[in-house]
Amino acid sequence: MVATMISGAFLTILSSTMLATAYPALMKAFDASTSTVQWLTTGFLMVNGVMIPISAWLISRFSSKTLYMTAMFLFLIGTTLAFTANEFGVIFAGRIIQAIAVGISMPLAQTVNLSIFPPEKRGTIMGTLGLAMGLAPAIGPTLSGFIIDSYSWRMLFGMLIPINILVIIVAFFTVKKVLPTSKPSLDIISAVLSTVGFGALLYGFSEVGDKGWGSSVVIISILLGLVVIALFVVRQLKAENPFLNLRVFKTKAFTITSLLSADVNVAMVGVEMVLPIYLQTVRGDSALESGLTLLPGALMIGIMSPITGRIFDRIGAKRLAMSGLILLTLGTVPFLFLTKNTPVLFPVITYAVRMVGVAMTLMPVTTSGMNALSLDQISHGTAVNNTLRQVASSVGTAILVSILSNVTKNSMPGKSLLDSMPLLYKEHATNAVLNGYAAAFLVAIVFSLIGLVLTFFLKNENTVNPLAGGDK
Repeated sequence: MVATMISGAFLTILSSTMLATAYPALMKAFDASTSTVQWLTTGFLMVNGVMIPISAWLISRFSSKTLYMTAMFLFLIGTTLAFTANEFGVIFAGRIIQAIAVGISMPLAQTVNLSIFPPEKRGTIMGTLGLAMGLAPAIGPTLSGFIIDSYSWRMLFGMLIPINILVIIVAFFTVKKVLPTSKPSLDIISAVLSTVGFGALLYGFSEVGDKGWGSSVVIISILLGLVVIALFVVRQLKAENPFLNLRVFKTKAFTITSLLSADVNVAMVGVEMVLPIYLQTVRGDSALESGLTLLPGALMIGIMSPITGRIFDRIGAKRLAMSGLILLTLGTVPFLFLTKNTPVLFPVITYAVRMVGVAMTLMPVTTSGMNALSLDQISHGTAVNNTLRQVASSVGTAILVSILSNVTKNSMPGKSLLDSMPLLYKEHATNAVLNGYAAAFLVAIVFSLIGLVLTFFLKNENTVNPLAGGDK
C-alpha cells in the first residue's frame, strides 16, 4: 500500500513542474502569449494550494481508499484532457483537474504513512516519501526538456497515462481504509474563506514576477488574501469542530518545524527558479542543458531522503537539520560569484551540495513536528504544514525574481553609452544582469541562515506525543 501511494504521489507531483521548459512549444501550438501559457503552471499551483487545506476535511470524511482512488481517477481525467487538447481552454481545464488530484493525494499519502507507522519508524517512511516529494519536481524540467527536444509536447501528458492506469489498478487491490472516518458537516463559509484567501494570496505573489510589487493587481490580491485568511483563522479558532484545526500551533515543536520547513522551501524553490534563468540567458544553455545541470541535485534528493529518514529515527531532527542548513548555506554562497564564463561543473556541484542540505532538513523536521501531534491531529497538521510550504514557495519565488529584476534594472548602464561605446555598454549590461543574480542568491543565503537559527530551537531527542498512535 505504501509503495502504491508513493508511486501515485511521485506521478502527480511530477506534473507540477514538467511544463517549465515546454512554454515555447505550447505557445506555438495554441497561438498563446507567454503570460497566458504560464497560467498552466500558475493556475495549477494556485488550485493545488487551495485544495491542501480542504484535504484535512476530506480525509476525516471519506475512506482513505475511496479518496485515493478518486484522486487518481481525477488525475487520469485531467491528464487525458491535456493530452488530447486542441484548444488552450481544454489543456487549462486538464491542468486544473490535475491540481485538484495532487492537492488531495499528497496530503493523504503523508497522513496515511504517519498514521500506520509508529513514531520511531516514521523517519524512514517519510524519508521514502521525501524521495517522491523532492525528486519528482526536480527531474520534471529535465525530463520535459528531453521530451520537447525529441517528441511532441503531448508526450508530456501521454507518458503519464499508462502509469496512472497501472497505479489505479494496483491501488484497487492494495490500498485499504486505515484512517478513522466520521461525518463532520462541511463548513461552507470556512471552505469559501479558505479558497478565496489562499487563492488570492497565491495569485498575488505569482504575478509579482511580471507586474512588480507596485502593481495594483498584486497589492489588492495580496491584501485581499491576507484579510480573508485572517477571517478564516478567527473562524477556525472559535469553531468547536474547525474545518482546519489551527490549534496544532499550540504545540511548540510543530510550530517551529513548520516554520523551518517553510523557510527551507523558500531557499530551495527560489534558487530552483532563478538558476535555470541564469543558465539559459547568461550562459546561453538550452532548456535541456539547464535541466541536466540541475539533475545531479535532484538525484541527491532521491538518494539522500531515505538515508536521512533512517538517521532521523536514530538521532532526531536537530543535528540533522543543523548540518543540512550549514550545507544549504555553504552550497549557495558560491552562486554569488557566477560569471558569464563560469564552468558548468561549478553550478552542478554547488547545486548538488544544496540539495543534500535540503534532504537532511525538509522531511526530518516535518516528521519531527508530526510526531509531536496526537493521531487525530495529523491530517490537520499535514494540511497546515503543506499549505505553509506552498505559500512559502510562492513568496520565495516572487521575492527572488523581483529582486533579480529590480537590481538588474537599477544597475543597467545609460542608453547614451550604447550609442557612443556599444561594446562597453554590452559589458556593463552583462555585469548588471550578474549583479541581479548575485542579489537574488544573497537573499537565498539569508533565508538559509534564518533556518539555521531556527534549528537551535529544536530538541535533541524526538518529541513524541503519547497519543501519536501507530501500529506497535
